[in-house]
Parts: sequence; C-alpha cells; structure tokens
Amino acid sequence: MIFSMTGYGRGVETVGDMEITVEIRTVNNRFLDLVMKAPRSLANYEQQIREMVSKYIKRGRVNLWIGITSETDKYQDLVLNKSLITAYTRVAQELNDSGIPGNIDLNTLLALPDILSVDIDADVDEETWLCAQKAIESALVALNSMRNAEGEHLYSDFVARITNLEQIIIKIEEMSANAPRENLDKLRERIRKIVPDDAVDTARLELELALIADRIDITEECVRFHSHNKLFLDILANEASQGRKLNYLLQEMNREANTIGSKTSLAEVSHLVVVVKDEIEKIREQIQNIE
Repeated sequence: MIFSMTGYGRGVETVGDMEITVEIRTVNNRFLDLVMKAPRSLANYEQQIREMVSKYIKRGRVNLWIGITSETDKYQDLVLNKSLITAYTRVAQELNDSGIPGNIDLNTLLALPDILSVDIDADVDEETWLCAQKAIESALVALNSMRNAEGEHLYSDFVARITNLEQIIIKIEEMSANAPRENLDKLRERIRKIVPDDAVDTARLELELALIADRIDITEECVRFHSHNKLFLDILANEASQGRKLNYLLQEMNREANTIGSKTSLAEVSHLVVVVKDEIEKIREQIQNIE
C-alpha cells in the first residue's frame, strides 16, 4: 500500500454547545513538516497533536487548522490593542504634519494588522480536549482515505510503467545478443585489410578483441536492470513510506540506462534507451508525490 503526500481531511465534533472543527491539508515535502494553527487554549496539547499526526503521516508538509466555536464564547474574546492604535494614530499625525494629506478612520484602523487579537481566558477542560482528539482523528482518517485512493492510482501507474520498462529491456537484450560478435567480426576484417596476415600476432589480437567484447557487452547492465524492476515492484507491494528508497532505485536504473546507451553501437538500441530514460523520468516525477 502506498500513500500520496497530497490530500485533505476534515473532522467535526461537538460537546455541549461547542463545535470543534479540524481541517488538514498535506502537500509534498522531503520530511514531516507540521504547521499548526489552533486556539491558544490548546497550546498545552501541541505535543500530543503532533504525535497523533505522526502516527498517520510519515512525510510531507502538513497544514492543520483547529477551530472552536461556542455560543457562550467560553474560551475566547476579541481584545483591542490600544497601545498599537495610539502608535498608528501618532504616525498618521506625523505624516499629516509633514504635508501628506489624509485621514485615519475606524474602518482604516480595524484593517491594520494586530489591532484585534484573540484572548484566551482558560485552557480547555478534559472533556473538550477529548472532543478535539476525536475531531483530529476523524480528519486524519479522512485525509488518509484520500491519500490512499490517490496512492492506488499511482501504484497502478507505476506497475504499468515498470512492466513497460521490463519489456523494453528484454527487447534491447534480443537486439544486442549478437552485437558483440558482429562488431568483432567487422573489426577483425578491418584489421586484415590494413595489416598483412603474417604481421598479425593472432594471440594478441584475440586478447584485444576479447577486451573490446567485454567493454561493449551490456548483459550485466540488463541483468541489473531486471533486478531493479523486480525490487521496485517488491517495495511498492510490501513496504510503507517508501518514496525515498524508490527515488534512489530510479537513480540506479537511470545509471544502467546511460551505460547501455554508451556501450551500444546499434541505433535501434540507442533509440530504446531514450524511451527508457523518458519512462524513468515520468516515474521519478510521480515518485515525488508518494510518502
């Protein structure tokens, strides 16, 4: 099972006349990065909230918002920042005195930053915290349901692309099966045309040809590529939070493709290598979105 790092979840719970709403949004990130906006009455529970999130999410940027509304306004009230208003008014007056026209009115003041703030009178009680936990849990379950659904689509896409890569590598092997021998026969014929037969050290020639054959043989790279394909599918099927490992594996696959491209002398194989590298890049783009 794989999870996408992109998702959204919402949870709502009530206790008495109080309603607690939790919204969670996640996007790609190399590590787990939680950004939380919650009433200050929940400040003492921040660590517990982080632990709850980390049980569901291993990697990604997480934006978590918690809102508490109540008809009795038990936990919050708006506070006017009088000292800041005085400072704003003083600056406006100084601007007027310097010759800049204009007036500051009530609407302008209320639009200025930090004029109003939320004051928390007390920490939430245990019953409210338990309600908040349920809302957070509901949001996380909804989030993971969405992440899982997208992960299933990504899984299907990965399997199809890896299967395609496997077929291409098999085709490259078939096309290259006789390439070393054909290349050596051509090289041997060229040598015979240039150097007289009685001047050729046959043993030395065969040794050099053997070394050349080893340098142009792509069997080892193809075998490793098959192994990488199998490991890729095994990781997808059996491991959680595998995005980083798969990304490293794609780097190895790309390295094998580059080596095959540099060794081959067949234009058809070179064209297939381009297709392989394009397919790897498409997988890499999708891999960035899984946990």
